[in-house]
Amino acid sequence: MELITTTDQLAAACERLAQHPVITVDTEFLRETTYYPLLCVVQMASADDAVVVDTLAEGIDLAPFFALMNNEAVLKVFHAARQDIEIMVHRNGVVPHPIFDTQVAAMVLGYGDSIAYDQLVERVTGHRPDKTHRFTDWSRRPLTEEQLHYAVSDVTHLRDVFAKLDADLKKRNRSDWVSEEMKILTSPKTYDFHPERAWERLKTRVRKPKELAVLMEVAAWREQEAQSRDVPRSRVLKDDAVGDIATHAPTSLEKLANLRSLPKGFERSKWGSDILAAIRRGIDRDPNTLPKLEKPRGNGNGAATVELLKVLLRMTSERHAVASKVIATVDDLEQIAINDNADVGALQGWRHELFGKDALALKHGRLALAMEKGRVIRVERS
Repeated sequence: MELITTTDQLAAACERLAQHPVITVDTEFLRETTYYPLLCVVQMASADDAVVVDTLAEGIDLAPFFALMNNEAVLKVFHAARQDIEIMVHRNGVVPHPIFDTQVAAMVLGYGDSIAYDQLVERVTGHRPDKTHRFTDWSRRPLTEEQLHYAVSDVTHLRDVFAKLDADLKKRNRSDWVSEEMKILTSPKTYDFHPERAWERLKTRVRKPKELAVLMEVAAWREQEAQSRDVPRSRVLKDDAVGDIATHAPTSLEKLANLRSLPKGFERSKWGSDILAAIRRGIDRDPNTLPKLEKPRGNGNGAATVELLKVLLRMTSERHAVASKVIATVDDLEQIAINDNADVGALQGWRHELFGKDALALKHGRLALAMEKGRVIRVERS
């Protein structure tokens, strides 16, 4: 294992790693007190090499690392890659390609929904990774020997995990399934996040167009404020407060002060008037410019249809040993209950073949579910 602290060392290491068709990659970062993650350490391994890069070392230029991430001849293997890629896009502006995400592969192979790295390593290799430094402060220097050992073990174990999962995917003819997921994960649109879309992250349910308009404007204001100050969104305004504001749409500082979800005296801060301005923009917004607020309805039994689809999803997941989360989300099921041609993942590609066709058949009565000897079974209907 080599600790890299200079640009020359990094360039030499990346040149060596680039000679291999597959490398494993992981990062250590902090984002508890910032909006943008602070990249602290990068660890990489090939079949016969492993390095730990101190990304906070004075004067180090990460250009050789980003060039390696963009090298089309090298497959980069991550576990739960989205946050790692988000950091690289923020620092370099380019999405690494090609990549392989072992968490996605594990879901496709039936290891469960979003399995943690240490659990996957133990199930695949029998090793129990040391989790001691999972929540260590990676920004402190110097890095300890224990931290370096922890960092490098992440990518060395990942080599064995990748080899096993890749072989299983090929054996079960599911490599293309993972490839479809990697297209989404490496799409620039996945990381092209603008403040006006910030409301999509919120779990708050709004029922009226005016509430949605206010939610969109307040969420966008919070996102811009968090970005400009480089602080977490919750430091500006908590999610429940954003939802509360959208529901009540206070139009004065006095009414804003009455919201229990806001800290006492918040309305007197410099943000009070900013929030009122965002609320006003939402109230004044043309309803025709808003996304549609759709709810499962159809024949009046939309909620019941969704529940039946959930049962079918669970059956499909167990039958094919694929995590239900990677087949369809609850939002997918709700959209299918409304619209046979919904633009959702469950009605596209391999998911359509595995589940989508049956979901539509169940919705229209061509497929039924029944109990037999204590088990739910499928019943084909003509």
